[in-house]
Amino acid sequence: MSTREPAQIVESVRTHFVERYGREPDGVWSAPGRVNLIGEHTDYNGGLCLPIALPHRTFAAAAVRDDGVLLVCSLQSEGPAEVAIDDIAPGRPGGWASYVAGVLWALREQGHDVPGLDVVIDSVVPVGAGLSSSAALECSVGAAVSDLAGLGLLDDADARARLAQACIRAENEIAGAPTGGLDQSAALLCDDATALLLDCRSWQNEPVPFDLAAAGCALLVTDTRAHHELVDGQYAARRDACEEAARILGVDTLREVPASGLDAALHRLPTDEMRRRVRHVVTEIDRVERAVAALRAGDLDEVGRLFDASHVSMRDDYEISCDELDVATETARRHGALGARMTGGGFGGSCIAIVRADAVDEVSRAIDAAFAERGFTAPSSFAVTAGSSARRDA
Repeated sequence: MSTREPAQIVESVRTHFVERYGREPDGVWSAPGRVNLIGEHTDYNGGLCLPIALPHRTFAAAAVRDDGVLLVCSLQSEGPAEVAIDDIAPGRPGGWASYVAGVLWALREQGHDVPGLDVVIDSVVPVGAGLSSSAALECSVGAAVSDLAGLGLLDDADARARLAQACIRAENEIAGAPTGGLDQSAALLCDDATALLLDCRSWQNEPVPFDLAAAGCALLVTDTRAHHELVDGQYAARRDACEEAARILGVDTLREVPASGLDAALHRLPTDEMRRRVRHVVTEIDRVERAVAALRAGDLDEVGRLFDASHVSMRDDYEISCDELDVATETARRHGALGARMTGGGFGGSCIAIVRADAVDEVSRAIDAAFAERGFTAPSSFAVTAGSSARRDA
């Protein structure tokens, strides 16, 4: 994990912009990655989730150009991408740049007048770690476009929610990743020392206290380095199964199936696989509600138990874990974590654990040793605090 300070990254991305384009950027904007504390694969089911923004951010230096062209390069990728705004479409320009171009396309679809841009991207959000580097990219660019085009989409929570919806469309329709909106909402709506209780049916949200340091604890994130990819079909297959189950049950989304009615609903489904998928979603929504109540009551032991139950559900019912995630969570628990779970879309990525603040190094070393023993790629573990949302930095 990069140790560069935000001010250093702002200066770096500004300098690279001048070197590439021969002029100063009009500004630098950033947006955070996120960790979802609990509520996985609930967003596209109209459910509840509980993310925090990470202190790790993606930065976009940008300036308006007058020819309707987007030219974007990233310090983490080889070669720039160029596309006329009028030509942006599913699969065009393709690759990582589709996440950037998609934001401009989606804002135009909302009726906004969007100019061409020169953009340089720099980021310390790990790619493929399940920490939503894609949403951080989208929302940093969205913040830049909002300010440069005078759209006012950072002005208040309602405006930020509209920008989040544009970024969701960018990822779904242009980049082709069928995510549900959790990540973009977190990047635009989270705040320091709080988690965001997000209702993905109404898109209402409210802050929930999340200050582990005050309780002598820390949130340890372990990037397993098991590569995570949302456009390989596995994510979409689970979303399709949930939508088919909702159709069979005669509801708009699985959010409408209460935990108390789960058994009756499962009896109506045709396959064991579909029953397991639905059981995860319905029980996970219930776990979010209970986690919020526990956080508000200061009961971290209960939050830890809910973390553990969530991981078992994702491993066994939703089948989105992997050996590296299971080893990381099990090792953290054996070394005193109150609870541990994978976070993000799954099939690789990161896990999170609530640990004593004085045990962060001990647990990190134990996870390193467990990975080495099994011949896994060395992981990266780091403690995080809840950070702030998208903003202008310079």
